[in-house]
Amino acid sequence: MNKTYKKQKFTAATTCAGCPIGVVARTVLNATDDPIVVTNATGCMEVTSTIYPNTSWKVPYIHSVFGNAGATASGIEAAVKSLSKQGKVDEKVKVIAFAGDGGTYDIGFQALSGALERGHDFLYVCYDNGAYMNTGNQRSGATPLGASTQTTPFGKEAFGKQTRRKDIMTIVAGHHVPYAATANIGFLEDFKAKVKKALAIKGPKFILVFSPCVALWKFPPAKTFEVAKLGTETNFWPLYEIENGHYKFSYEPKKRKPIEEFYGTQGRFKHIFKRDDKEALLQKIQKEIDDDFARIKATVESHQKV
Repeated sequence: MNKTYKKQKFTAATTCAGCPIGVVARTVLNATDDPIVVTNATGCMEVTSTIYPNTSWKVPYIHSVFGNAGATASGIEAAVKSLSKQGKVDEKVKVIAFAGDGGTYDIGFQALSGALERGHDFLYVCYDNGAYMNTGNQRSGATPLGASTQTTPFGKEAFGKQTRRKDIMTIVAGHHVPYAATANIGFLEDFKAKVKKALAIKGPKFILVFSPCVALWKFPPAKTFEVAKLGTETNFWPLYEIENGHYKFSYEPKKRKPIEEFYGTQGRFKHIFKRDDKEALLQKIQKEIDDDFARIKATVESHQKV
């Protein structure tokens, strides 16, 4: 084992105070002692960790453009296979791709989909902060209903984003990958366990990790983990795994908290609470979250009976 892989693999980045990007990177990289090659799509993680002439990455690292993290990971994995056949690589190299929700749900989905369908052996980690934060908070396919962004502002005629989030987990599962899971920086032990499990599985793996944005969700830096946990306690961000097509919860709240407890922590939703029809809007949002959770739970229960 190369001794460098036992040392720190990711050092401090120039993120906003309270940003969980460093937590995401360290949790993933520290889950294995095997050699790692990282590809990272353009976004907050890339920008804050690679400000010239410095870098936070202490492992081999490739900055891919916004839309091709999946393609870059495919190329790295193919190169590792070739070098292994030539006897030039003796150790098992883990290929890991990082990208935000904009570079995953939207701009980078074609490359990701192709890599998943072809069956490349790599782990793709999407840190989901619900918008294009690196460029100033434009809506993405991950932006939740009602959120105010630069491209879905609230006003007299609108209450923020008026469409639901894209169900990226179901889309990924449709590629028949061996492992996919949701994670949350507010539940670190669960996150660590899922990364370790994923890295032990051969083939394409996908982890979608909840990564609250302090600056553009507009909450105090000290509240990052509190906000993250509320995301799961309100069923906005359920924690589950899809292993070889079988769904199971890794955590389920004993009693679901109302969505206004989560929405109420963030400035991006404050306009909802000032509207005359706020109760109707919150009920609509709550119903959609409850319906989504009920669908996942029904799938979990059906698989438990098999």
